[in-house]
Amino acid sequence: MTPLAVGPGLARSHRWLCAHPRALDTLVAIGVLALILIGAVAGPRMRHQPLGPLFALLAVLVAGSLIFRRDLPRGVLAFTVALTLVEIVTNDVGPPRTSIVFGVVVALYTAATRTDRPTTWRLGAATAVLLTGAGMLFALNPWYSQENWGLFAWAGLAAATGDAVRSRRAYIAAIEERAVRAERTREEEARRRVAEERLRIARELHDVVAHHIALVNVQAGVASHVMDNRPDQAKEALAHVRQASRSALDELRATVGLLRQYGDPAAPTEPAPGLAVLDQLVDGFVRAGMRVRVRAEPPEALGPLPGSVDLTAYRVVQEALTNVHKHAGPGATAEVRIARVGGAAGSALEVTVEDDGAGRRPEGPEGEPPAPGEETGGGGHGLLGMRERVAALRGSCEAAPLPEGGFRVRVRLPLQPRRGGD
Repeated sequence: MTPLAVGPGLARSHRWLCAHPRALDTLVAIGVLALILIGAVAGPRMRHQPLGPLFALLAVLVAGSLIFRRDLPRGVLAFTVALTLVEIVTNDVGPPRTSIVFGVVVALYTAATRTDRPTTWRLGAATAVLLTGAGMLFALNPWYSQENWGLFAWAGLAAATGDAVRSRRAYIAAIEERAVRAERTREEEARRRVAEERLRIARELHDVVAHHIALVNVQAGVASHVMDNRPDQAKEALAHVRQASRSALDELRATVGLLRQYGDPAAPTEPAPGLAVLDQLVDGFVRAGMRVRVRAEPPEALGPLPGSVDLTAYRVVQEALTNVHKHAGPGATAEVRIARVGGAAGSALEVTVEDDGAGRRPEGPEGEPPAPGEETGGGGHGLLGMRERVAALRGSCEAAPLPEGGFRVRVRLPLQPRRGGD
C-alpha cells in the first residue's frame, strides 16, 4: 500500500478511535496484556520458569481493569497496585515477574492526567514506595536488584509523563480560551464603536437639523405675518431663511462627508430621476432587445407625486426590468402598469411589472442553466433593496413567480401620510 493510501486510512482510524474512547481503551488493555506476558518470559531469569495460573489471572485482571481507566482513574490505579503487590508477595515459584507493573504505569499515567500536580506527585510517591518496598522485602532477589529499582523508575516516569501531558493540555486549553475571549472582546469593541459612532452622527444631525429648521420656521412665520404690511421686513426674514437653509445644507454636507471613505464616488449633482423620464429608461431596455409595454395613467390623472414616491416608483421599475433582462433573457416581454388606486386607507400609487418568462435565459458556466434562485430572482440584493425602499415609505411590496410562468413585482406606495403615530 502506498503512503498516499495509508494517510487517509490512518486519519479515519484516528477520528474513529477519538469518537469511541472505550474501543481505544480496549486496544490499550490488549497491548498492555501482551507486554506483560512478553516481559514475563523474555527476561534472562524467567526463561526456565513456567507461567503459573495465578500470574496469568493477575495479568488478565490488571489489563482488563484498564478498560475503565477513564471512568475510575484512582480506583483502577488502586486495583492494579493491589494486584501487582499480590504478584510480588506470592512468588512461591521463583522471582516475581515485575512486568505486571506495565498495568500500574498506564493506570498511574491516566490518574496523573486527570488531577492536579500535588495529587499526582502524592499518588506517584505512594505507588513507587509501595511497589519498591514490597519488592525489597518479599522478593527473592537482593534488595538493591535492578528489578526493584525498575519498579521505582517506572512509577516515577508514569507520574512525570502524566503531569506533563496534563500541563500541556491545560496550556493549550488556556490559549484557546484566551483566543476566543480576545475574539469576543474585539467583536464587542467593534459593536460598541459602531454604536457610539451612530449615536454621535445622530446627535450631530439632530443638532444641525433642529437648530436651523427651527430658525427657518420662525423666520418664515415672520415673513408670512408682515408680508402685506411691511414687505421690507418680510424680505429681511426671507433672507434669514435663505441663510439658515444654506448653513444647514453646508453642515449636513460636512457631516455626511465624514461617512464617505476615500475613493467613494462623489455625490450626484443632477436631479433625482422620476416617472417623468420613464420613457428614457424603457428605451434603454428596448434597445437591449427586450419587449416592454407601458400602461401608465396620464400625469394629470396621477396628480402631483411626492418626490420620495416618484423616485421610489422609478427605482422599482428600473430594478424590476433589470431583473427581467438578467433572468428572463433579452427576448422576454415585460409589461409595466402604473396607476393611482384608492381605498379605505387612502390613495396610493401602484406599480406592477410582469414578464412572461419566455426569453432566452442566460446560461451558467459550461452551458449549465442558472441556479433556481437566480432564475426567480427571489434571493438577490436588488429585491431586498427594493423592499427596503418601499418599507421606508410604509408601502407594500410583492414579488413572486406567476403560475403560468414569468415573474411579477407589485408595489403600492401611499400618497398620503398616515396619521395616528403608526
